Amino acid sequence: MEEKLKQEPSNLIKVVLFGPESTGKTTLSRQLAKYYNTMWVPEYAREYLQKKWNREQKTCEPHDLLPIAEGQMRLENELSKRAKEILFCDTDLLETKVYSEAYYVGNCDPLLEKYALRNRYDLYLLTNIDTPWEADDLRDKPDEREAMFAYFKATLEKYDKNFITLSGDKETRLKIAVEHIEKLKAKRMDFTKKDLEQLNKKGISKDKVLGQIETFKEGIPFVNLEKAAVVNEGISRFSSEEQKDLVRYFEANSSSLSLLKFVPASGAASRMFKAMFNFIDAYDPSAEGFDEYIERTNDTAVAQFVADMTKLPFYDLIMARIPSEAISTGEKAHTFVKEMLQEEGLNYGFYPKGLLPFHQYQTGSATPFEEHLKEAALYAKANGNANLHFTISEQHNSMFKEEQHEASPKVSKATDTSFSISYSNQKPSTDTLAVTMDNKPFRNSDESILFRPGGHGALIENLNDQDADIIFIKNIDNVVIEKNLVEVANSKKMLAGLLLKIQAKAFEFVKLLQSGEINSAIVSEAKEFLETELNSSFLSDYDDLDDAKKIELLNGKLNRPIRICGMVKNEGEPGGGPFYIKDQQGNSSLQIIESAQIDMDNAQQVSILKNATHFNPVDLVCAVKNHKGEKYDLLRFVDEKQGFITEKTKEGKALKALELPGLWNGAMAHWNTIFVEVPLVTFNPVKTVNDLLKPSHQA
Repeated sequence: MEEKLKQEPSNLIKVVLFGPESTGKTTLSRQLAKYYNTMWVPEYAREYLQKKWNREQKTCEPHDLLPIAEGQMRLENELSKRAKEILFCDTDLLETKVYSEAYYVGNCDPLLEKYALRNRYDLYLLTNIDTPWEADDLRDKPDEREAMFAYFKATLEKYDKNFITLSGDKETRLKIAVEHIEKLKAKRMDFTKKDLEQLNKKGISKDKVLGQIETFKEGIPFVNLEKAAVVNEGISRFSSEEQKDLVRYFEANSSSLSLLKFVPASGAASRMFKAMFNFIDAYDPSAEGFDEYIERTNDTAVAQFVADMTKLPFYDLIMARIPSEAISTGEKAHTFVKEMLQEEGLNYGFYPKGLLPFHQYQTGSATPFEEHLKEAALYAKANGNANLHFTISEQHNSMFKEEQHEASPKVSKATDTSFSISYSNQKPSTDTLAVTMDNKPFRNSDESILFRPGGHGALIENLNDQDADIIFIKNIDNVVIEKNLVEVANSKKMLAGLLLKIQAKAFEFVKLLQSGEINSAIVSEAKEFLETELNSSFLSDYDDLDDAKKIELLNGKLNRPIRICGMVKNEGEPGGGPFYIKDQQGNSSLQIIESAQIDMDNAQQVSILKNATHFNPVDLVCAVKNHKGEKYDLLRFVDEKQGFITEKTKEGKALKALELPGLWNGAMAHWNTIFVEVPLVTFNPVKTVNDLLKPSHQA
């Protein structure tokens, strides 16, 4: 059945006529098809339901919707083969979904909904209700035209569809529609059959590719820093007693919640060992003493590594594998590093970072994977079970499963916890287009289009697939030794307790605002809550709005996922920082901003950057459901303009690459955000192998 609802790939521009009954969709479809000398797809539902009416004197019933959807897609796919350049669709599955929800108490068959949102169109023409009602056997809501039009429009806005509203007489509508279609044609890229097959296989739509080309052409603007977030102005600091109260609040409520720990873990260890790989290539112990090499190269990273390598969690393991006879310092260091990194040795240079030995205990070494299980047992456990989800590289699937088999029973026994562990890989559909320096798709030697991984911002889709009341997010390499686990766990519980309290208030206001029984005092209280506790800003014209517009605006600001972000004092470590930024509409918001997003040639912006006192250790606690327990579509809250464009080379040719907005940066830009100071002990990332030599990683 799924195949019957699937849109076949084509190189056509597809335009949908979208709107309530009797608003001129069919008339305009015919006009446009004639104007462009192409095909238009009639509304299959009319044929189907007219036959039903003639046969049974009945209108549409819920069991009719899937056959109608199948018939509609069959017509579209057939006529796509005969159309020239453009295909006009009198309706689509999204319109069927609207009618399903409007007529059947908000319900829509999951399969219909899946393809209503998956099938892609270039432009929706939303037809207004300023046309006379024409009755027939099937039309039955002449008194609800305004409500239905509002529903159709809200649907297009909700799913971020490219649409325009058409009003006026037939000639006016045709003229405006043609103007916008001509703009589409001007931007059109000719895809070959091979291109379309490639896009279809990756699950990437044409309009996504075209949108990325436009992004390359327009460029991504730097963010506009307003000021740095500091304690008591953007960053909350809680006293010891306040922290304990928040911990107790979380502990009192956690058993009734679904909890999840989400761990981005696809990072490879190769960058950790960059200096060591260079050392293997650059140093010949038979030709040069080690001290001479260090003096010649000033390689401080290697000097520190060799001086303290006995502290490494895998020191004894490697020493047991290399010759024990007396050799020089340089020979020992060179042999040790080769054994550590190369394929014929331990091959650590090609491991996923999450599976390297990070900590050495009397009972043996522990990987970051194992340490994350220990943490989860302390703060992400409900009713004896802890749920964890790791995003990993596909080539490491079996390695993580093996580590789970080894580590999970051991930690489970020690912590009296059962673990439910799941994995996902970055989706091919999140890969991004690479272009030439003149913004044309970069093609490989076989003429296929070059796509590149979109960066960790692509993981917003993996996160969007998770279903839990509270989600803890922490990077795979940020783990602590066992003696610091309790302090870290309490910090997480404190953030989660704050999240639950804030969420409860937000839900209360949403219910009041949607109850229809509100007064100006409630509206004022909701606005104050958003400003003082959710760091939301309002434009100066807010007071000029009528009550209905104020309530709509407040509902929009309250109905968002919430993230509580831990912030540590800046002690020189690299990482994104907390800032207030201002968008093009003048809205101010709290964001985690990377230095690459800032115009370093702007003295004022650099000055604000230098005023930052804290930075983000990727320590997030998130709530992703609304007051009804329904999961938000997280992809609706991404700011696409917070990505990065970088210059690369492939096969000696220059290209431009696009990195998606970072997971905790632009991918969460439109969440409600709270920054909280957390202890420095919660931040122990391992970016280079020498980080394992720090006291915080010595068990």
